[in-house]
Amino acid sequence: MKHLKVGSLMTDDVVSAVPATSFREVAKLLAEHDISGVPVIDEDDRVIGVVSESDLLARRQLTARELMTAPAVTVHAEETVADAGRLMVRRGVERLPVVDEEERLVGIVTRRDLLCVFLRPDPEIRRRIREDVLKGVLDLSPDAVDVHVLDGVVTLEGRVRRQGQARTLVGLSERVDGVVAVVDRLSVDETPTRLASHARSAHDINW
Repeated sequence: MKHLKVGSLMTDDVVSAVPATSFREVAKLLAEHDISGVPVIDEDDRVIGVVSESDLLARRQLTARELMTAPAVTVHAEETVADAGRLMVRRGVERLPVVDEEERLVGIVTRRDLLCVFLRPDPEIRRRIREDVLKGVLDLSPDAVDVHVLDGVVTLEGRVRRQGQARTLVGLSERVDGVVAVVDRLSVDETPTRLASHARSAHDINW
């Protein structure tokens, strides 16, 4: 399945500071660029911390090195938008510096950037579930299950052969970019043949 990656949403023209940047200069950067925080980078462009508005309000007349929160919470460009969102919530941050394989700054992504994922059109979400999940992963016909999408809420209705298929379908649908919630109205066509066979064999044992 294809998931939207952080690299496709990030801003690559990043406003940053160095450890020696003064309190006044950091405040000026935030005001001039209308941003709420800046990553602090070393001489190799590696992110060593982040200075936010709350850091500035808490302390004054210090340099970025003394103001910053460290270590910085960062994300790689190839990580999914969903993973980045969960990381933001878990760590209680509003922005994530985006780094490459060598931990060098390549961009920044904010909660506002991630919100655009949930503006994905309903028809596109439906198409992704039918093509990527039903056909691509479960190897079923796209018409095997009715997929209805309204305001990002997906309703799955129909019959599948096994309980495992139903669980997989619901779980993967929840992970499709733009999905807010999934309503499971699936029924399972699994027959009790194996259980019946099991029961007969138990009675037929010679004790």
